Amino acid sequence: MSKRALVCGAGGFIGAHLVKRLKQEGYWVRGVDLKFPEYCNSVANEFVIGDLRNPLFCSDVLNEKFDCIYQLAADMGGAGYIFTGDNDADLMTNSALINLNILSLVKQFGVGKIFYSSSACIYPEHNQLDPANPNCEESSAYPANPDSEYGWEKLFSERLYLSYAKNFGINVRIARFHNVFGPEGTWTGGKEKAPAAICRKVAQANSGSSIEIWGDGLQTRSFLYIDECLEGIQRLMDNDFAGPVNIGSDEMVSINELAELVISISGKALTLNNIPGPMGVRGRNSDNRLIKEKLKWAPSSMLADGMTQTYKWIEAQNQKK
Repeated sequence: MSKRALVCGAGGFIGAHLVKRLKQEGYWVRGVDLKFPEYCNSVANEFVIGDLRNPLFCSDVLNEKFDCIYQLAADMGGAGYIFTGDNDADLMTNSALINLNILSLVKQFGVGKIFYSSSACIYPEHNQLDPANPNCEESSAYPANPDSEYGWEKLFSERLYLSYAKNFGINVRIARFHNVFGPEGTWTGGKEKAPAAICRKVAQANSGSSIEIWGDGLQTRSFLYIDECLEGIQRLMDNDFAGPVNIGSDEMVSINELAELVISISGKALTLNNIPGPMGVRGRNSDNRLIKEKLKWAPSSMLADGMTQTYKWIEAQNQKK
């Protein structure tokens, strides 16, 4: 009999790709989300539309013991959504309700393992002030001082999952994602992240013009291609280590450098116009020492390869509009 997996957030970017991966590995998959994937047809055996903030709906979809549950459902978006402060109450309430509902039912029905997707946004702002030397080692999360309410909720939920593991014997795995990107992700509308936003701006720009970059563009990040994110998730699920552990690339670039990379991929002659806008922390990069120690693996694909695939996909989407 096939192993049974539940993917919460299966209509989102990472969730939709994860469903494909699990199906390739022979799982029977139930996907759950408020919406179907926007840019592909889900290959889940069952796809249930509903609101995981609603405990009654949760009880309908978590009504049995699954071998694996992947909890990726959250209220989230890019810098324009997270760092303005306009969405803080929704960000915290919506995601916390989902996690509380899911864990209460997992306690009742049991689960082989449950994966929780946390975020690099949990790391203290004071460790990320120097764009050249950010500290995102897992142990540096405390004393806590995330740069956003999104980060605070993620950190709370990490502790929630670990508390359920300690008190009720639930087998949890926790990863802190670092800026996952790739084809079939949100690329317009205000919730897109930097790689997709820059790809869109370049795809829509005429050669000889400029594209806008929020801030001075010297803020640094690392970006993880979707295929490596999925590999990291499955390696963590197959390991005895609970986490939290970073799943991210350690190839750090400035936002201006990322933009210049996309421009070079496009072949257009474009310049950068740095304007005021939300930026988040000044520097962030995945510290991969712990994942190498515990999983004997770390992401290694080059940013340029993933950005080439992503730009081509967004360029094609833009041409359809």
